[in-house]
Amino acid sequence: MYFRRSVVAVSVPCYGVLANNSSCNSRYFAVGLHTMASSGTYKLSSSVPGHEIDVRGLATAVFPAGAFVSVSRDRTGKVWVPNSSPDRGFTEMHCIRGHNSFVSCVCIIAPNDSYPRGLIATGGNDHIICVFSLDRPDPLFTLKGHKNTVCSLSAGKFGTLLSGSWDTTAKVWLNDKCMMTLQGHTAAVWAVVILPEQGLMLTGSADKTIKLWKAGRCEKTFVGHEDCVRGLAVVNDGEFFSCSNDASIRRWMVSGECLQVCYGHTNYIYSLAVFPNGQDFVSTGEDRTVRIWRRGECTQTIRLPAQSIWCCCVLPNGDIVVGASDGTIRVFTESDERVAGAADLQAFEDELSKSIIDPKTGDLGDIKAEDLPGREHLNEPGNRDGQTRLIKDEGKVEAYQWSMSEGRWVKIGDVVGGSSQQSSSSRVMYEGKEYDFVFTIDVNEGGPSMKLPYNMTDDPWLTAHNFLQKNDLSPMFLDQVANFIIENTKGHTLGPAQPGTIDPFTGSNRYIPGSSDSRTGFGMDPFTGSGRYIPGSGTAPAAPAAPVAPAGAADPFTGGSAYSSAANQQSSPNIYFPKTDAVTFDQGNTTQILAKLKELNSGTSGDQRLSEHAVAQLEALLLTVCDQQSKQQPTAEQIGILWNTTHWPEDIVFPVLDILRLAVRHPVVNEHLCRETDGIQFCNHILSLMVPQGRPANQMLALRTLCNCFSGSIGRELLMAQREAILSRACDLRTVRNKNIHVALATLVLNYAGSLHQIQDLEGKAQCLSVASAALEVVQDKEAIFRLLVALGTTVSNDTTAGDLARSLGVQSQIAQYTSTSDPAKVAECCKLVLHKLQ
Repeated sequence: MYFRRSVVAVSVPCYGVLANNSSCNSRYFAVGLHTMASSGTYKLSSSVPGHEIDVRGLATAVFPAGAFVSVSRDRTGKVWVPNSSPDRGFTEMHCIRGHNSFVSCVCIIAPNDSYPRGLIATGGNDHIICVFSLDRPDPLFTLKGHKNTVCSLSAGKFGTLLSGSWDTTAKVWLNDKCMMTLQGHTAAVWAVVILPEQGLMLTGSADKTIKLWKAGRCEKTFVGHEDCVRGLAVVNDGEFFSCSNDASIRRWMVSGECLQVCYGHTNYIYSLAVFPNGQDFVSTGEDRTVRIWRRGECTQTIRLPAQSIWCCCVLPNGDIVVGASDGTIRVFTESDERVAGAADLQAFEDELSKSIIDPKTGDLGDIKAEDLPGREHLNEPGNRDGQTRLIKDEGKVEAYQWSMSEGRWVKIGDVVGGSSQQSSSSRVMYEGKEYDFVFTIDVNEGGPSMKLPYNMTDDPWLTAHNFLQKNDLSPMFLDQVANFIIENTKGHTLGPAQPGTIDPFTGSNRYIPGSSDSRTGFGMDPFTGSGRYIPGSGTAPAAPAAPVAPAGAADPFTGGSAYSSAANQQSSPNIYFPKTDAVTFDQGNTTQILAKLKELNSGTSGDQRLSEHAVAQLEALLLTVCDQQSKQQPTAEQIGILWNTTHWPEDIVFPVLDILRLAVRHPVVNEHLCRETDGIQFCNHILSLMVPQGRPANQMLALRTLCNCFSGSIGRELLMAQREAILSRACDLRTVRNKNIHVALATLVLNYAGSLHQIQDLEGKAQCLSVASAALEVVQDKEAIFRLLVALGTTVSNDTTAGDLARSLGVQSQIAQYTSTSDPAKVAECCKLVLHKLQ
């Protein structure tokens, strides 16, 4: 349930504030009150009464030229094209219908070969997204997955779509598939936007934060707003704007620095749109205004005869389109050629002058009529555009706004209501009766507004009860409504609300729907020779390893630089991907593993200590699974002892995990541990060893165990079923500074990519792309980089949709640096082949 109550202020100027730190939380060192006039003044071009009720979303269309799309609470979307008639208006070209509830947002998906005029995406209160073409009124397809209202949409390259919802998530879509879900906010995601050149995505939430996402992971959280973030707009690849219920607009660097804070609105700010010059912008809000900003200064304020100015967009010619709660679309221009005729301008001014302004829901503050000056006060010119002045004329209070371009005061409405000292002449009329207060309440965002009248002599609890009954609302809202009434009838103060003010969206607090020791030296691979497996022993042979073969003959996965020389780059075929057979970790020194097992077991006491028989069984198991010529089969007893011993304390379990990762390659062990009855338990235990704060040796061996599980069909089925959880946990290990962990992580991603190659599982491929991209941000080891490149190539091979998604995530720019890698040559060769696939 949503309560709308304005921040009250009198003649609040527009000003910009420059912040002196990256978080925007410190005090500001420069504050300027600006009074300069705009170099160009926007005037009404046309009014388009196109919808029955609130216009909630607008977007500039690609086709036809100069067109735009609007969506409304009346459940429709409409395409408007400029007409050539003398009234310079717009004509409805197309009406689209697909939602069974209110439509709250819209965006345009760029043209492609199949749809050269682009597509229209709309999100609604019915939790779905509809995608339309320009030649049919019903949706081409619908996107389902959100669990609450879809309130924001943004389109990127190659048909990608980003959606934000009240369910606290954002989702990335490609065509009719959900590629990934962005989870991290604790409240509704009100605003989303894509920065296409870098493959970055931004989300703004009612939890007051903005998050930057890359390849499905949160890279940065921006903190500074004191209330719900309602809108985002891209300035360029490195900067963006945000607006909020805290009545501020902030300009940010993608790197995290807040460059400027702009104030001017006196209530919630709902939307932003950037002008073609990439610097100036327009904003709209709950204070009945459209504001033009140039170089961070509010240079023009346009008031409308409607309370809520929900949305705006900027046309290619620089004209501004705004949608409001009265169902009317209005277009404003600074071109003399497109300004409305004198009659239309006068009609707009007359409509504005007849507006009824309630100071309890407007932005004029407490008013004491007896203290106001008369009409002579209008003889004094204003000192800035948009300045508000109140006068008393024949017992009535009238509001005027200064127009700098016209050099005169323009009436913007009659003021009804007063200060905490109520009188019958200043009370609010509603349904033929006078009230001290009439609150506007949105039960469902996107739904019709309801009025809640209240007198100071009424019982707030009884009033709340009657309101819920009258509107057939759940009694669960009783406390919320009553507390809202109590908090908002304590009198008003001048100026903007202070931090901590009751949020009108909830009636109580801020709007939150639904709210409710690593040892760095040990983690080396015991088989590489750099990390000793048994103290005092000689250097173990490196693994994985293979004899260096002639160029083009060796498997590129068996050695660091065994594959080929740079001389053969041009003629070498693509032997790298797609790679569909599993890459496993097969090397192991059984003598050293068993010696370490017995050493650690001798120091263990109690129930954890293995008997001589149990140790002998593990030894027999290890020798069996490592001897390909052995006719012996692992027994159920041996496998049971192995499984139980993997639960040893984390500081001594590593030799047992080494036996496990070798054993799961054997079909009998693979089936026994990964079968349907035991697989989930096995998987959860392995994941428990992969927590980022765990021991590097255990993390590495757990990753290798998962890689080796792909060698059996039962193990592969288990890992595919648990893909999302396994890859998410594995991705967290990319930040551990250990090359062996990075190689194992890259191999796991590669094995998943190979298993997904022949499957139509775009969500799985999207996760592979995301994890590979995330790992490439931090991995330095060349072998790990090579395996990640093979994983990328395998994922996009023979799948144009996966290729489009990779391009939209910015994979090309991310891997381009590896084309110049000379040692090993296979890195550059594979990278060039991947880039060729993504052309």
